[in-house]
Amino acid sequence: MKYTILGKTNLNISRIGFGAWGIGGGAPFLRWKEMWKADDESSKRSLEKAYELGINFFDTALVYGDGHSERLIAQVLKGKDIIVATKVPPKNMHWPARKDIEISEVFPKDYIIKKAHESYKNLGRVIDLLQLHVWTDNWFGNDDWREAFEELRGEGIARFFGVSVNDHDPDSVMKLVESGEIDTIQVIYNIFDQSPRDKLFPQARKNKIGIINRVPLDEGSLAGTFTSETKFNDWRKYYFTPDRLKLTVDKVNSIKNKIATKGRTMAQISLKFCVDKGGADVAIVGMRDPHHVEENVKGVDIEFTEQEMESLRNQRWLRNFYPEDI
Repeated sequence: MKYTILGKTNLNISRIGFGAWGIGGGAPFLRWKEMWKADDESSKRSLEKAYELGINFFDTALVYGDGHSERLIAQVLKGKDIIVATKVPPKNMHWPARKDIEISEVFPKDYIIKKAHESYKNLGRVIDLLQLHVWTDNWFGNDDWREAFEELRGEGIARFFGVSVNDHDPDSVMKLVESGEIDTIQVIYNIFDQSPRDKLFPQARKNKIGIINRVPLDEGSLAGTFTSETKFNDWRKYYFTPDRLKLTVDKVNSIKNKIATKGRTMAQISLKFCVDKGGADVAIVGMRDPHHVEENVKGVDIEFTEQEMESLRNQRWLRNFYPEDI
């Protein structure tokens, strides 16, 4: 495993992080009415394997299984030298953030503090990084989030603070990033959606704001294992509808045929792309099976030629499969 310092936090984190949405059993987003049953025993083995192979950054959220993900991390990795990030869910339970809603309806000060205490209790430890689970720069002028963060830092509940950026909308956080008032951002970035490289990443680097990359495998498609006949038993059956799935599989196969070779998988290529030059500090990826952990951690070790990197950069395919009506 390779490590780096996360922005100005001085936290030494693994370049591959453990994304804990899947092991929690999902989250009750309004667009996806159902949860799924995660296999706790497999989840525990995956957490253990991740730690064993050098992953020390674990990203979760209070809303993942109503705290179940946080409690699993606490149970399996209690006393281990790890870095834990979690998130405060929006009070109105709406993803993404709506620009026409005041922050008082989404993240009032007392609510942020209350939810942070719940996560603190679930984790049984200080929260290394507390993030707001949605954000819009329309809220920048309100001081509730600033005061909540300062109070939580003073209480010793959380050490550092950040926000999770709206899906496929990196410009929605530019004012906050330009201010330098937060420690980290968490944003969708992968071979298909490279838009954060345009403005967000350079500004974050300028202000020493840590960059956490979520969805590095495009909800699994960039692992290169899907076919047009793949069936999903979780929320992805709404995300990858049949026509979308075929289109996505064709694009992934085109990339795989050009660059995937013996000794490096499509998943490893996709992860390395996300943390390579000009990319994120850490790529967090869901790993519900120990075998996935073993494969993914090897992604940091592969290298690209200039021609291969140029080929990957040419694969931009900006689309949003998260419409409001699903």
